[in-house]
Amino acid sequence: MENWVEKIEALQSLEELEELRIELFGKKGYFAKEFEELKKLPNEEKPKVAKELNVAKKKLFDMLQNKKDQLLAQQIEKRLKEEAVDVSLLSPSSLRGAFHPVSFTMDRIIEYFVSLNYAIEEGPLVEEDFYNFEALNLPKHHPARDMQDTFYFKDGKLLRTHTSPVQIRTMLKQKPPIRMISPGAVFRRDYDLTHTPMFHQVEGLVVDESDRVSFANLKFILEDFLHHMFGDVDVRFRPSFFPFTEPSAEVDISCIFCEGEGCRVCSQTGWLEVLGCGMVDPNVFKAVGYEHVSGFAFGLGVERFAMLIHRIPDLRILFEGDLRLLEQFS
Repeated sequence: MENWVEKIEALQSLEELEELRIELFGKKGYFAKEFEELKKLPNEEKPKVAKELNVAKKKLFDMLQNKKDQLLAQQIEKRLKEEAVDVSLLSPSSLRGAFHPVSFTMDRIIEYFVSLNYAIEEGPLVEEDFYNFEALNLPKHHPARDMQDTFYFKDGKLLRTHTSPVQIRTMLKQKPPIRMISPGAVFRRDYDLTHTPMFHQVEGLVVDESDRVSFANLKFILEDFLHHMFGDVDVRFRPSFFPFTEPSAEVDISCIFCEGEGCRVCSQTGWLEVLGCGMVDPNVFKAVGYEHVSGFAFGLGVERFAMLIHRIPDLRILFEGDLRLLEQFS
C-alpha cells in the first residue's frame, strides 16, 4: 500500500497518472488480481480481506483524483504563463482609430482662434431668409443670391448656405465688443470635384468701436493664421466683392505643391485661393441696430483646407466613408 502512495505522490504528468491508474484499476491491474486471489481464501477470511481491499482501493482512487486535479491546475497555470500577453507593449500592427481629416482640420482652425480668445458661436441649420440673406445685405431679387444655390422648404425657410447667419444672431443678442467664430455645416446645391451639397465653414467676426478695428488688423490675423495652418507660405490679398463686406478681398497663399513655381494644381499661377474677407458693410450693422462701430469678417471652407493640407484630389471622397482613405490618418 505504501509503495502505491509513494508512486502517486511522485507523479509529474497526466500521462504518468493515467498509466498508474490503469496499473491499479485496469482489467488486468493490481486490484483486479487481488480480488481474483480473494476466491482462493477460506470463507471466514474473505469478508475481512475484501473490506481491506475496498478501503485501500477507495483511498488510492481518491488520491489519484486529487493528484489529477492538482496536475490539471499546474498545467493550466503553465499555459496561462506561456500565453500571457503584455498589454503594455506597443503593437505596430494593432488597429487604431483616427480623426476624420475634416474634423482634424476643423480642430486645428478652432484651436488657433480660441487661443486668441475668440468665442465659438453656433446656430440652427434650418434658417430664415432674414438671417441668411436680408440682414447680410442680400435683399430679395439681389443678383448676388445666385452665387449660392439654395435648398428651400415649402414654408420659405432654407438650409443655411453659410455660417454668416450666426454672426447676425450673435450681434442681435449682444452688444460690441464681439470676437467670435462660427464653425459648422452648410448646404448648397452643387456637386463636383471641389463641391458637395453639404460641407463645412468657419467664419469669423470682430466688432468694436469705430476706431478700434481696421483692415490692417484683419490682414495681420489672417496672415498669422495661414502660417499656422500651412507653414512658411506667402500671402496676398486681392480686391473682390461680397455683399456683406466693403472693401472685400480674396486671400491667396503661394502654392504648397510647387512652392509658387506654377503647376497643374494652381493652374500655373503659383497661387491658391483659400478664403474671403473684408470690412463689415454698414448695411449689415444697420440691420442689427449697431451704430458707431466697425468690424471685419472672414470665411473659409474647411474641406478646402483639408484637401490642401492632406493632398486630397477629390472633395467627394471625404464623405464616402472609404476606410482605405480614413486608415491613412491613423
